[in-house]
Amino acid sequence: MIEASLVAAEVPDERHYKYSFDGLAKTILAFTDALGLTRYALYVFDYGAPTGFRLAMARPDRVTAIVSQNGNAYEEGLGDAWAPIRRYWSKPSSENREAIKTALNLEGLRREYSSGISNPDSIAPEGYTLDAALMARPGNTDIQLDLFLDYANNVKLYPAFQEYFRESQPPLLAVWGRHDPYFVPAGAEAFRRDNPNAVVRLLDTGHFALETHVEEIALATSQFLAKVVL
Repeated sequence: MIEASLVAAEVPDERHYKYSFDGLAKTILAFTDALGLTRYALYVFDYGAPTGFRLAMARPDRVTAIVSQNGNAYEEGLGDAWAPIRRYWSKPSSENREAIKTALNLEGLRREYSSGISNPDSIAPEGYTLDAALMARPGNTDIQLDLFLDYANNVKLYPAFQEYFRESQPPLLAVWGRHDPYFVPAGAEAFRRDNPNAVVRLLDTGHFALETHVEEIALATSQFLAKVVL
């Protein structure tokens, strides 16, 4: 889940940019407007899901399809691994913040990447090593901790995301690592409740499914989009 380390601490201080999911969604929405994108499919993963779903609600006419790779929108999709973050939500103390911070390093990221994967040695080290380097930039750890706290607002928006799925019925593929400790398979299956046409595929891997099943996910995505996007 800590691929959010890729969120960069590059915005000039004088802009007073607030790192929140609302802020990230507004930034991406402005980016699509600047590019003149009027039709697009969304591929969302983890933090990208609540960000992308905000875009979809804001511009439902633009979204041709959604591929959600371990990108949750349902309470039942939140696994037990959220326990320390839930404690942080209920009591945002320095103690609870520090408890989460202890995983924001190279060893913690390596554990995140390998969780739920039967052969962790098969994972190339470049991914979590680069994430750790990005995480180590000045100010970036605090940004991640702020986003962990703000994720509670995504959960509050889950009903709104679900209403969008019911009303807009976007073609949707949920392709998921079934051993993800953060976003469990029930979250993938739940898409069918609001969008009966949703396609669900569970893979024998963890949260970072692309590390082990990139070819399977790429093929499933290309086949799905070829059928539903005109």
